Amino acid sequence: MKMQVAIKKLNEKAVIPVYGSEYAAGADLYACIDAEITVAPHTTVLVPTGLALELPLGYAGLIYARSGLATKKGLAPANKVGVVDCDYRGEVKVALHNHSDIPQTVAVGERVAQLVITPYITAEFVETDGLSKTVRGEGGFGSTGSK
Repeated sequence: MKMQVAIKKLNEKAVIPVYGSEYAAGADLYACIDAEITVAPHTTVLVPTGLALELPLGYAGLIYARSGLATKKGLAPANKVGVVDCDYRGEVKVALHNHSDIPQTVAVGERVAQLVITPYITAEFVETDGLSKTVRGEGGFGSTGSK
């Protein structure tokens, strides 16, 4: 399934997102920076993409780590998954965190994350005094694992 998404370059050096293969779910987001950025160990930097999006109503852009960057450099989005709401018109930025113990660099034009566009459901929350009973009940973290 394909849809058109309006995209605006806020910087002439910005790179339009690109899918790495025919069936890739995520389109690569590129660092739109004038010089490489050093990310100190266990710190986070905001990496601009130089782009703004107009996502259709009912869709969100989810910003995920690029597996190669995460495994080779320890760099991944600080918030695990960033969310671009359909009414947001500002610059898309990636909060990139260095999970490693050594400084890492982000090169000019480097692929820093991937954008997955997905539909979402907005809930109407209805307060109640009770919830239906299930076998699991109130079992939380680890409660469904093998014994």
